[in-house]
Amino acid sequence: MSAPLVRASVTLPNEQGLHARPSAMIVRTANRFQAVVTMRVGERSADCKSIMEVLMLASPRGTLLAFEASGMDADAAVQALTTLVGSGFGE
Repeated sequence: MSAPLVRASVTLPNEQGLHARPSAMIVRTANRFQAVVTMRVGERSADCKSIMEVLMLASPRGTLLAFEASGMDADAAVQALTTLVGSGFGE
């Protein structure tokens, strides 16, 4: 039996968009969990545990970021990531 997929989306609120610092924060947050976590921007996607993949999704303010996770702590991972993005990464 496969683990259910947890999904949530959040709009990128910070003025500078998705640049190096927020990307690193996403990766650090995702790595706290065992779940496999993916972030989608339109048709593009990235493994949230890979800084290079997340950086490649460089997106401006107002972009919709869609998180998907599977695994035993998928709910917590998606919640932590949407909260992080929704807070504007403390910027």
